[in-house]
Amino acid sequence: MALGRGGVAAALPLLLPRRLTATRAAAGAQPPGSVVRVPWALRLRLQRGAQRRRRGQGEAAAAARPGKLLLRSRRPELSQPRWQTVGRWERPQLVSAGWKHRKACGDYFQLEPSQEAAPALQAPSPDAGQGPSFAEMGLQPALLAGLEDLSVDRPTAVQRLAIPALCRGRSALCAAETGSGKTLAYLLPLLDRLLSRPEGPAAAAGAAGPASPRGLVVLPSRELAAQVGAVAAALCRPAGLQVRRLTGGGAAGGLRRQLRAPPPGAAVLLGTPGALREALRRRFLGLGRLRWMVLDEADALMDDSFAGPLEEILAHAPLASGAPGPSGPGEARTQVVVVGATFPAGLSQTLGKFTDVGRFVTLTTRSLHRLPPHVQQKFVRLKGRDKLPELLQLLKERPASHGAVLIFCNSASTVNWLGYILDDHKIKHLRLQGQMSAAARAGIFASFQKGDVSVLVCTDLASRGLDTSSVQLVVNYDFPDTLQDYLHRVGRVGRVGSKVPGAVVSFVTHRWDVDLVRKIETAARKRTGLPGMDSSINEPALERG
Repeated sequence: MALGRGGVAAALPLLLPRRLTATRAAAGAQPPGSVVRVPWALRLRLQRGAQRRRRGQGEAAAAARPGKLLLRSRRPELSQPRWQTVGRWERPQLVSAGWKHRKACGDYFQLEPSQEAAPALQAPSPDAGQGPSFAEMGLQPALLAGLEDLSVDRPTAVQRLAIPALCRGRSALCAAETGSGKTLAYLLPLLDRLLSRPEGPAAAAGAAGPASPRGLVVLPSRELAAQVGAVAAALCRPAGLQVRRLTGGGAAGGLRRQLRAPPPGAAVLLGTPGALREALRRRFLGLGRLRWMVLDEADALMDDSFAGPLEEILAHAPLASGAPGPSGPGEARTQVVVVGATFPAGLSQTLGKFTDVGRFVTLTTRSLHRLPPHVQQKFVRLKGRDKLPELLQLLKERPASHGAVLIFCNSASTVNWLGYILDDHKIKHLRLQGQMSAAARAGIFASFQKGDVSVLVCTDLASRGLDTSSVQLVVNYDFPDTLQDYLHRVGRVGRVGSKVPGAVVSFVTHRWDVDLVRKIETAARKRTGLPGMDSSINEPALERG
């Protein structure tokens, strides 16, 4: 007799008495309390049925229990309340599970904010208050004056973590979430070290030769170099230190003029890899006096287009001995700080060619590689032909008072094409992509930051490090190729200094996009970090100090 899954429990009371009666008839009367043995397979089927009934009761209770949502779905039964937890080894039921089917188009879900403030602004512990102030960290008075000019009053989580360690002269890998204040986290302690060891009178004698900075920051784009340069200049102004930027895109004579522009003898140089390599090759620049070097946005610097120039720069710097050894920070060795929100595989192998990475200390924040809990993130499954109407409707219905908008595309050609469409619909915007000439790119992002135009269509060139505190909406017109890119894009909103947390809307079109969305949804439901991130940071060569 074949029994269906649903009929096992109902048939059991009928089966057991029959078996028991047949057994008694064959073997005679049984004494009271005799044991009836249930087959193991039947027992498992009964247990599974009971689990399904309990799960159904739990879902019904969850639907009936009020409360704020962690994940809101178009289908209410797939929404997840904030109080509900998903076990580490449990496989949650995903909204995006069936999104590879064409009938899923039009479905969506969104991650609701679970807190108001960015994790970087939270206190280290309930008993510690806001943690130590900048003054309590022992920074020079001139730097504290610079912080007042920048209207920065209290340190963020990564600044509390990094400033004491870097002030001790340790080379480090500093990993923190986007928008958490990493620029000040590395500039403040390194400038403090320069001020504590002023230049001798002989240093001015080399003014006629190649530029010889004591601090060097390598950045992947001229827009980021301009932004960090403005912060460094504000910090250095009260201290009397000079800051200079070096970016390419012109003739070699332009590099010489940038380095020799008055006032001479800049202590800190910020530059892009291509411009720095060209200046070193032409001997406009020397790194013999370098006291510290920062590699900002390390994952972008390790890209194929920058890997060669970066290695040449590292080869010119006095890095052979690595971080300060037993004789203390007075040794003439260059302190190296690698900074980023995500890190590429092979980072330690590249650095290991030039310095002892085994001496590096690794500094990481608790929110690293986690989805920002204060930013609303919506994922919409669409057909490719429906993306443009959806975007146009979103832009036309959005009031101008709701802040700036960043629209990300995966290629320069899509940026240009989308720009023409927005022109046709009389939507004022700017475009930014890596294939533009230096002259065309000059001032575009600065104009966007000032608020002259509230819509910027761009590639991932604008997703690394740039201060976008005025942005309140990010639209992933093309879904990013990697989870790392998604984290950088979503980090354009809800930054330290932003007035509102903002929101992100992602258009999910391709089957390979769905694979990434499933990983994001699973991490959100389990409240864990995104998968596949830690391997590039916790490599054996980069030990925690």
